[in-house]
Amino acid sequence: MNASDARRDLYALVKRAEDDGVTTLIHKREDRVLLAPLDRFPAARKADAFPSWVLSAAQKEFGDLISRAAQGQPQVLRRNTTPVAVLLPVDSPISSTPSDPAAHHAASAGGAVTSQPTPSREHGRRLATLGDAIGAVLSTGSAPGLSFGLARLDEATGGLHPGRLVLVAAEPQVGGSLIGLAAARAALARNARVLYAASGPSSADITRRIIAAEAGGDYARLKTGVLTEDEQKVVERLRHAPLLIDDGSDLTAEAIADTAPLADNLALVVVDRLQRARNPRLPLSGEHLLEASQVLRELARSQNVPVLAVLDTDDPAVVNLLDADVILTLTNAPGQQVTTVTVAERDLGIIGTTSLRPDLAHARFLDTTPVAPAQAASTPATADTVPDTLGSAADRELADAALPFTSGAVKGLPAEATRLLAALRTALANGQVKDLDELHAPVQAMADAGLPLPDSAEGRRLAAALHTYNAPAGTTVQASTQASVQAAADNELAPDNAEEAMRDDDDGLVPGDEEEEPEGAVFPALKILKDAVKRSKMHPIPVIRTEEREDGPWPLISEDMDGEPGWVHPDVTSTRVAHVRDNGKRVRRDQLDVPASFGDGVMCLIDRNGSYPSACSAVPLAPNKLLHTGPLDTFDKTQAGIYQISIPEWDYPGMPHPLGRLVERPDDQDRVWVTTPHIKQLERLYRDGHLTTPVTIHDSWTGKANESLFKPFYAAAREARTELVQVGGEPYKNYKTRLSIALRLLWPKRQEQRSPFWRPDWRMSMVAEASVRHWTVAFKAVQEGHTLIALRNVDAAIFWTPEDTPPATYRIGTGFGEVKAKFIPRGEFIPEGDD
Repeated sequence: MNASDARRDLYALVKRAEDDGVTTLIHKREDRVLLAPLDRFPAARKADAFPSWVLSAAQKEFGDLISRAAQGQPQVLRRNTTPVAVLLPVDSPISSTPSDPAAHHAASAGGAVTSQPTPSREHGRRLATLGDAIGAVLSTGSAPGLSFGLARLDEATGGLHPGRLVLVAAEPQVGGSLIGLAAARAALARNARVLYAASGPSSADITRRIIAAEAGGDYARLKTGVLTEDEQKVVERLRHAPLLIDDGSDLTAEAIADTAPLADNLALVVVDRLQRARNPRLPLSGEHLLEASQVLRELARSQNVPVLAVLDTDDPAVVNLLDADVILTLTNAPGQQVTTVTVAERDLGIIGTTSLRPDLAHARFLDTTPVAPAQAASTPATADTVPDTLGSAADRELADAALPFTSGAVKGLPAEATRLLAALRTALANGQVKDLDELHAPVQAMADAGLPLPDSAEGRRLAAALHTYNAPAGTTVQASTQASVQAAADNELAPDNAEEAMRDDDDGLVPGDEEEEPEGAVFPALKILKDAVKRSKMHPIPVIRTEEREDGPWPLISEDMDGEPGWVHPDVTSTRVAHVRDNGKRVRRDQLDVPASFGDGVMCLIDRNGSYPSACSAVPLAPNKLLHTGPLDTFDKTQAGIYQISIPEWDYPGMPHPLGRLVERPDDQDRVWVTTPHIKQLERLYRDGHLTTPVTIHDSWTGKANESLFKPFYAAAREARTELVQVGGEPYKNYKTRLSIALRLLWPKRQEQRSPFWRPDWRMSMVAEASVRHWTVAFKAVQEGHTLIALRNVDAAIFWTPEDTPPATYRIGTGFGEVKAKFIPRGEFIPEGDD
């Protein structure tokens, strides 16, 4: 880890050293030190034996402390008066004085870790005779456990060899990462230590994929946290596996090379992944790839371990530039059910090919069944198909049709049916013939009884598969054909839907949007917002320089921090249905099936006006630079910024979690980063008795708060809306467009889009404020006895109410913060977006 990152994360690194005994290697140019627990250097516990610093002072002087420690002078870190960690030299002996016997004893007794001696040049270069080399090759062979975990791939490559960099080149969605996971699983099966450096996937992703591959469970379902009994057994078996995962956002090849020597008895390093496109938040991307491959190849040599790196492209122009010993290129041919692996060596070119069967639902590859010689003679070499050896065609079709339901992607299936279908999928995937035979009777009974299924492509396919499962043999083709025809008809809607949906990396901004509006513009939103920021007395920093955007708090900020809800009442079934607009455009709309137990009523659709500009009236922001303030005992109302907190428990009936979709994306410690509006919201809920425990802040970046920074912009937008909403037409449309552009420019999604602001904390705080206000008003309605059946985004709520009686907590009108209300009878779809 470099010194600037260590300074930023000092509190967290000290906590890891103190609680978990973790040692961190830190480098500053040529200086290298260890931030170590006190057990590594007990002499540091002695008062006044070495220079000591409270953490806040150490963070300010961190660069100097590294230099002193690297020169052999240990630096003790204190929390108040208690020593908690120590900075130790790596390349120099620890200096001690005669009056310091404890330090002298520690240094001589190996209290600190020193590097291996550098070979002297006096002895010349290391030379070996051919006979010595032959003996080494014949005696060494392939180290035990160094396998890809796939017999066909091992046959084609000879397995994984120490000292070599293996590059797995595959386009996204082909499964390159699964080769790295397979190799890691094979090593873990032999209790060999693996370092998994994840630049892209999180440690939670990797863990779920390993469980899915080992247990044959549905990877998508594991994201919901629901485990079968077999999967729970696998989890217990893997709990103590020697796998080390590094998924830090600052992961570099140098950091991997620094970490690897600290892992005792390391057998394999997996780097997942190198990204062709430059990503400012991921150092292992873009123009850094060549240098990264050189560092990783040297790591393989110096540590004598295989290093397997996954690259997210198979473009030869990129692959051939990288410094790899072995290159595995994965490709999928259209219409084939196998993945072809081409094996090439650095100096020899292509040396072989093989094929694997993708089992992406279980996050793994499987070996293809070898073709018998007699069959091979009569089968073209290109027809590399996978024989169906287990279960009937009806079994396999039912298992495939069930995937959207067993994975949790589609709701509405009874729990017992979900369990039976998940068991069927597992039995087929794992070749469990006995389990498959035992499942036939209950699955047939379920199919015969009939299931309530949604009127969607997935529901119709599952219905057809269940019908085929119980039907006479002659009806199979007809049922399957009908299902296929209907699915194809449904898919015709996809292009129209795609035109409506905005790409994840597209915010609608185009070059030139960052320029101020011309004189005479209907509503010069950008000019008004810039003027509002400039008028602040707190000297705002409107733009973070490009070179600083990969450090400090900025990589920690994500769009998930908006906390927007996407909630539907657990007793209500939501189904997407086809709809043709008045203009002839085909789209999909939601249909909410409200159970009879809710009584008489209609759906009351609440649409909140101007949620984002309304939030600008009093959103707490830090105009100045965000400073790393670390863990906090309590929330300081005079500060604003971003905070890492534990997700609080929430069990209020009929109301979604106050953090919205944030709760679906915690880290390994069940923590999330939030902005100030959500902290204030949780504080209120705890104060009012709706949360049982106060907010725990584990880390923070904050600055002095200002709730009026955007207030002039809010006032101008509100005044203009009052006038233009009456005019309507093109002027009102232009007003809304310029308003949207100004707020999106706070944090453009695309790096190439220029911005007069680039303050992600401002953007996400504004969106979070809108989300909190939306949630709070809905919560008040629920507290007053109204039944909430759906809450979405920052402006949409649906209640079950008597006709023409919206909840009194909402104000009907056209102004900011006011809402429109419409009423939809039970069973009809919701015409969202038609206004």
